[in-house]
Amino acid sequence: MTSAIRVKLSLMMFLEFFIWGAWFVTLGTYLLRNLGASGTQVGVAFLTQSIGAIVAPFIVGLIADRFFSAQKILGVLHLAGAVLLWRASQAPDFGSFYPSILTYMVLYMPTLALVNSIAFRQMQNPQKEFAPIRVLGTLGWIVAGLTIGWLNWEQSNSLQLTFLMAAGASALLGVFSFTLPATPPVKKGQSSSVGSLLGLDAIGMLKNRSYLTFFLASIAICIPLAFYYGFTNPFLNEVGMKAAAGVQSLGQVSELLFMLAIPLFFSKLGVKKMLAIGMAAWVLRYVCFAYGGGENGYWLLIAGIVLHGICYDFFFVTGQIYTDNLAGEQFKSSAQGFITLATYGVGMLIGTLLSGRIFDQYQLAAGAHDWRMIWLIPASIAAAVLVLFLLLFKERTAAPVPTETAGVDAATRLANAN
Repeated sequence: MTSAIRVKLSLMMFLEFFIWGAWFVTLGTYLLRNLGASGTQVGVAFLTQSIGAIVAPFIVGLIADRFFSAQKILGVLHLAGAVLLWRASQAPDFGSFYPSILTYMVLYMPTLALVNSIAFRQMQNPQKEFAPIRVLGTLGWIVAGLTIGWLNWEQSNSLQLTFLMAAGASALLGVFSFTLPATPPVKKGQSSSVGSLLGLDAIGMLKNRSYLTFFLASIAICIPLAFYYGFTNPFLNEVGMKAAAGVQSLGQVSELLFMLAIPLFFSKLGVKKMLAIGMAAWVLRYVCFAYGGGENGYWLLIAGIVLHGICYDFFFVTGQIYTDNLAGEQFKSSAQGFITLATYGVGMLIGTLLSGRIFDQYQLAAGAHDWRMIWLIPASIAAAVLVLFLLLFKERTAAPVPTETAGVDAATRLANAN
């Protein structure tokens, strides 16, 4: 891979995640403040991520892999996304906002797979070449949060500008995509079933009781995860944290550092301890949020944010590695799609709907909220999942399904981390 291509791929990754981070982190605050949305409506808005994740395999599997070059589809999707983000910024109420953001996420979520595909196709050794490029994506998310904090958009009630900033970046990436290296379809003329697109070919892995335990735990732990995505920024702003979006970017810094250390921890601790530590971190994070705030509790808020690296990497990245190790060769790719569908599809769907209702239930007078109860509920859910996991999960190394396919390597797992 030449230096020019490496720079192009790095810029692609930076813009891809800058766009998402530019509006997603502060979405809950924007809906509550600017559009007068309820907590349930905030949950429904974040649910668009799950809907997009479910639809994404069809767009990538049925279109990008068979008919058109990936870089051209990426360009078209981001140009259309720029228009939708602009429309979302102009919406006067939630009813007119939701169709734009739903359509946008249906178009955006497939681009996460497309940028990975474009990058991998240019590499001779993805395990060495991919991480330095993918890290620019995490940096893009961090820069987006720092920009929002630096411009003081949360305190000045100017979060509408986050959508305009994201729209501008989306338009830029849309145009830039047509200059990326050619990535023609690799499955032209081939056919696929709906089950294979969704990863259902790997459903036989659930015959392994320990993997079934992990699978159900993955769905369940996404319920408290939805509380974090949807209501952390509104919470931090309500308790008076300045430049909350910028401070939240510490979570991505933590994620990046722990991701680099995953191989060491994995070899020392093993699957069960890694997964358990990840779930325990969720419990601790929400306890920190529940008792943080105020001058004396500010450090608890920071601790809860920084724990994001352990929460995400120790459970989700480790889970992807565990899934890849257990899947037979024929089911490696399907298994990754299956666990993604379960977590970001089913788990996040339940979590976003529940978190919105809990938020509304604990609303107090004058727009304030009983945040201690709001955070102790997901802490309790995570603790219950942790206890059941420790009781039922038995670490095994034998593959539960026939050994046949080729699939997702360590670089792909890094690609799915966010």
